[in-house]
Amino acid sequence: MPHPDAAATTAADYADWWRGAVIYQVYPRSFQDTTGDGYGDLSGVTQRLPYIASLGVDGIWLSPFFTSPMADMGYDVSDYCNVDPMFGTLADFDALIAEAHRLELKVIIDQVISHTSDQHPWFKDSRASRTNSKADWYVWANPKPDGTAPNNWLSVFGGPAWEWDGVRKQYYMHNFLTSQPDLNFHNAEVQDALLETVRFWLERGVDGFRLDTVNYYFHDKLLRDNPPHAPDSDSAGLDAPDVNPYGMQSHIHDKTQVENIAFLQRFRALLNEYEGRMTVGEVGDGARSLETVAAYTSNDDKLNMCYTFDLLGPEFTAKHIRDAVDGFDKAVTDGWVCWAFSNHDVVRHLTRFAEGVEEQARVAKLAFSVLATLRGSICLYQGEELALTEADLAFEDLRDPYGIRFWPAFKGRDGCRTPMVWETGQASAGFTTAEKPWLPVPYAHAMLAADGQERKPDSVLNHYRAVLKFRGQHAMLRDGDMAFLETQQDLLAFTRTKNDQSLLFVFNLTREPMEYLVPSGLKVGEVLQMPGFAPHFEGGVAKLDALDVFCARLA
Repeated sequence: MPHPDAAATTAADYADWWRGAVIYQVYPRSFQDTTGDGYGDLSGVTQRLPYIASLGVDGIWLSPFFTSPMADMGYDVSDYCNVDPMFGTLADFDALIAEAHRLELKVIIDQVISHTSDQHPWFKDSRASRTNSKADWYVWANPKPDGTAPNNWLSVFGGPAWEWDGVRKQYYMHNFLTSQPDLNFHNAEVQDALLETVRFWLERGVDGFRLDTVNYYFHDKLLRDNPPHAPDSDSAGLDAPDVNPYGMQSHIHDKTQVENIAFLQRFRALLNEYEGRMTVGEVGDGARSLETVAAYTSNDDKLNMCYTFDLLGPEFTAKHIRDAVDGFDKAVTDGWVCWAFSNHDVVRHLTRFAEGVEEQARVAKLAFSVLATLRGSICLYQGEELALTEADLAFEDLRDPYGIRFWPAFKGRDGCRTPMVWETGQASAGFTTAEKPWLPVPYAHAMLAADGQERKPDSVLNHYRAVLKFRGQHAMLRDGDMAFLETQQDLLAFTRTKNDQSLLFVFNLTREPMEYLVPSGLKVGEVLQMPGFAPHFEGGVAKLDALDVFCARLA
């Protein structure tokens, strides 16, 4: 059964359960090890599902667990319909699904279909000759007369997006690692095969799919060069660091092609054969991201929702958040958004937002209070509910090919992927019994272990639970309207409304006390205390301390 303090309304109460849902992202290799090999596994996720349910979330998103040589930590798939032995077996996955559903948690899995591993049987067949049945399943092209690559396209992970293959005597395209060849979505047989792998997981009971790099599926058939990056017209997109020349191009030909619309409609048609299934797409398209999201979520026949990288950067200001939400609302008229401050690809948001150790707990509480009150669905990344910061790792500890490639200018993504911390005083904080986990467990993280925070009513962990309980008790926070209010200071103020019920929120994201005069057109009926905050209200004025929250029910 769900935790007794779970949200008053859950995903089960909504036909479109994903709309306004709270999703907890699990990075399986860093969540819980049950075999003692130093790597997390699916049985470990199952073991910890009651903890996840106790937060009051609606579901989980599992990062890839498919069979893979792990060149890119599982985002290089060699078998879409099986579990990598590192993570367990299909029986372990079925057990996870059963336990999640018993706890009324939805399960979303990562679908990485823009590319495969070069160890996938499809690619092995494709590279064998130019005439076999899968010869056209990947993006192959002849060299220019001087032997150079077919065009100027670049890889997100550095260098050209083309790799020479001596067997076929052609180049193949890879948007990411050279060991991650891109599938040729212009081939209908490729689309058919991929959709069958999706059906495989639908039949096993998954509730949804997070579509990795969803705008990277198609390429320009004519292989035209990308033009140079024009300021304010496009950007790197997939969080490519500025040390990477990828951002020097405007990526109008190597991704985000119009043909993707029809494929996403095919994907949705498949999901519609099953009840209550959903999709959320990852869109990294620079300045065009909102335009792309609008196209991919319109008319209720493609993706259910998307997320962009707007709130995954360094800014935590009222203006930035308002601009991001306003920008989405103006560009995406009939779609839905999924907001997040952290995930497995970016520096943890507490490191990005907090100015010093002494304010980390308060910033963690404030940031989550903001996220939980925005209009949209939200994703939490494992460990943020414990106030984990980015781990500072030595070069010899890195496993991320992205970080290794660009060290020391860019440290990569391992710092946000270190193991979860469960038990105070235990080796590796209870993550594993192995002598050495796959990534180190920082001492500062171990001091924030979940069991210690369970016992402290004012801990960040218990704050997350309280805020999600608050969110569940107010229907307008799940799918109600949102309207920003003008402020004279650096405050974030808005209302959330559903039917005839409205809440007012004011967030002081600064390090100075602030006052907010409630507009004359609004009447405060009841001051509501947001968990963890206690501002004063007198004479129509809310008095907020630094990093503070005011909430009221409007009459």
